[in-house]
Amino acid sequence: MRLALLQLAVVAAAAGVTTAMAVAQPAPVDRSVPITDDMPLADYLALLAQIAPPARDGAQAYLQAFQQRCGRQMKTAELRRAMSEGDGDPVLMGMIRASHLGDSNGIAQLGQRVVCDPRAAR
Repeated sequence: MRLALLQLAVVAAAAGVTTAMAVAQPAPVDRSVPITDDMPLADYLALLAQIAPPARDGAQAYLQAFQQRCGRQMKTAELRRAMSEGDGDPVLMGMIRASHLGDSNGIAQLGQRVVCDPRAAR
């Protein structure tokens, strides 16, 4: 149950929701509205930290792995998309769960699975 609430909080943060949610399921993502870099990455991570610190920690590990594997920094819009599309990027969600559990080995293993082009993984 705790993990389900954590995932719901992460999805809410990814969608830019800043108020309490009254429903148990997130609203469907409107794919016609593009996610833009309308928020600095540091602000987005700070928002995640307020909602669920393991979400921020997992996202930071994901960003670091992306930087190491892909040779560039991930944009805020890319991270938001990885959080919110469908059930979220499985590697990112795994890193958040591993952060919640304090599993540094799991985070390192998942870091090897980060893809540079998310369209190639789908």
